[in-house]
Amino acid sequence: MTTPAITGWSHLKFGKREDGLQEMMAEAARGALADAGLNPVDIDAIHVGVYNNGFSSQGFEAALLGVEIPELAHTPAHRHENACATGSTAVFAAYDQVASGRAKAALVIGAEKMTAVSGSTVNDVLLTASYRAEEEQYGSFAGVFGELARRYIDRHGDISDSLARIAAKNHANGAHNPLAQMQKDLGFEFCSTVSEKNPYVAEPLRRTDCSLVSDGAAALVIVSPDLAASAEKAVRWRGMGNANEALPLSRRADPLVLSGAKAAMDQALAQAGIGIRDLSLLETHDCFTIAELLEYEAFGLAPQGHGAEAIDSGLTAFDGELPVNPSGGLKSKGHPIGATGVSMHVMAAAQLTGTAPGLQVPEAELAGVFNMGGLAVSNFASVLVRSR
Repeated sequence: MTTPAITGWSHLKFGKREDGLQEMMAEAARGALADAGLNPVDIDAIHVGVYNNGFSSQGFEAALLGVEIPELAHTPAHRHENACATGSTAVFAAYDQVASGRAKAALVIGAEKMTAVSGSTVNDVLLTASYRAEEEQYGSFAGVFGELARRYIDRHGDISDSLARIAAKNHANGAHNPLAQMQKDLGFEFCSTVSEKNPYVAEPLRRTDCSLVSDGAAALVIVSPDLAASAEKAVRWRGMGNANEALPLSRRADPLVLSGAKAAMDQALAQAGIGIRDLSLLETHDCFTIAELLEYEAFGLAPQGHGAEAIDSGLTAFDGELPVNPSGGLKSKGHPIGATGVSMHVMAAAQLTGTAPGLQVPEAELAGVFNMGGLAVSNFASVLVRSR
């Protein structure tokens, strides 16, 4: 084992929570340290992923952990923000610090408190992850993805039923996850039907096509190879990828091709020496169902314009060739912005150690993670493997 490894993790239940951001961060941090068998004094660096940007009047989240855990108040701490890829940015920064030898053990926490503000405030905050100068006209972040779905339908034909199948799949998976915000199998019929309970949010996207407004936190510990060698369990990176795309849709060669997502996943797979179908499972960024469908195409699970085939054929079902989002994904598990990338890595690591909360992929050997910020602007991909 020659690369840093994840040796402990913790994941709070996502949803509308009564506790505040600093309490959630502390609970997740304590859980990850205990799971790794470490004490606060063993941690050389802290990396915190919190988007905030208006959800809370309290900023300076890097130092916030030390309020609840005084033993960490003097540990170097860094706060990261990268839209919906905030959590993975913190994970990758911690990995780099450990890989460089400047830290032996790093604690990563991703967290967000979204439900304490009004729906209009949430909408306004999320729009900041788009290029507002041009894209505020769509009214919401959902509206930006709704515009993408409209363009896709105009070019390739109606995919409404396929989007509903993605939503139904992820809700069916999440129904088994005790940490998921929505533990309910909604079924295809409900997800495919526009109704009072499932109205259009940004046509053609229905409510079931959109991820949830959530509170939550997740944490993990990344350690050096020598520390990992004596850990009770260790999950390491076999491949990593990171790539950016232009922020404005107007400046992309083709907005329906997620070139940054493709580049990040291609990097990770090439470094791992595998193809996408060699993965045992994939936790991917389904902030909206159209995002998951476009990711199928970007990752090579279906040709351009044929992403619907990956879901319609059962390829990405839990019992399919490549289970996608066995945790329930953002669609069912929830999407507390800063926590999401950390959550994905925790869920993937749990699958590889046979400790998944909910559905366990049989004999999982390689887990993929894809997390993106904005509309596939900042893209992070991981291929994880168990080494202990």
